[in-house]
Amino acid sequence: MDLSPITREAVLETIAKCDRLGRDRFLKKYGYDPARRYFLHHNDVHYDSKAIVGVAYRSVAGRPLNANEFSGGLQTVVRLLTRLDFKVAAKAPPPSLQQLKDQLKGLRVASTANGPARHQPITLLWALGRAAHRAPRLVPWNSAHLELRGLLRAYGQPSSRPHPEFPILALARTDLWELHGPDGAAPPAHGEPLGWLEQHNPSSGLSTWAYELTASTEEARTEAIAELAQRFFNGEIPQALLKEVGLDPQKQTLTPTPKTSRPTSASATASRPPKPAATTTAPPVRPTNDPYAPQPR
Repeated sequence: MDLSPITREAVLETIAKCDRLGRDRFLKKYGYDPARRYFLHHNDVHYDSKAIVGVAYRSVAGRPLNANEFSGGLQTVVRLLTRLDFKVAAKAPPPSLQQLKDQLKGLRVASTANGPARHQPITLLWALGRAAHRAPRLVPWNSAHLELRGLLRAYGQPSSRPHPEFPILALARTDLWELHGPDGAAPPAHGEPLGWLEQHNPSSGLSTWAYELTASTEEARTEAIAELAQRFFNGEIPQALLKEVGLDPQKQTLTPTPKTSRPTSASATASRPPKPAATTTAPPVRPTNDPYAPQPR
């Protein structure tokens, strides 16, 4: 099978498709096994080289190659990717749990009268819940903000406003998060970024490495939840919040002891009671002057 007509643009389009679907869904959709030896290394992410090239072949023939249609062995794939100016790694390094914990410890958030703002940790918990269920990694703004607004309103600090544009843009400045929009830099989190988000509707979510790590191991999710609990929830995240984002509280066993140096208050430590069953699946009704409010049925 002649792979030489495949272009760099076709490979980049296939990489973007893999990012949208997530690695497991991408491989399953096109019938490929995970790579064992050679990986395409692009933007600090390792991709299954044979699968990427096979799917990119549709730009030549109008259909992707099946895994058993390759001829010439993996060296043919390596030569093609090298010729197209891609880097090929002989082995993908495993995502680091310590790297995840370091990134969470390094989160910079605003302070409120009730303690550190919870916009970013709640957004990360929402993304961890998606990873736990292998839901698509990247979510368009017009869908994400509806879910996040309800979570921020219910579980954020009492003195904070439920504005999901702030955590999405702030997290995009970290290695934990990706924001896929038009060419050019996204606006800063502080200011008036809402117009840009509405105009371009970018997709965002956990970085590939963070998604794969937390989707693959319960230990990584548990450690992440424990770190967020210690820094932002006085040691214990409300179980109602964990349930709402799809994380089973019964499986999260690493709940650290609250910091003794931080003063506590009833408003900061109290867990919200579970919502009535009739309202758990729908976001709360917003005031009619809220442009993002889902309207009551």
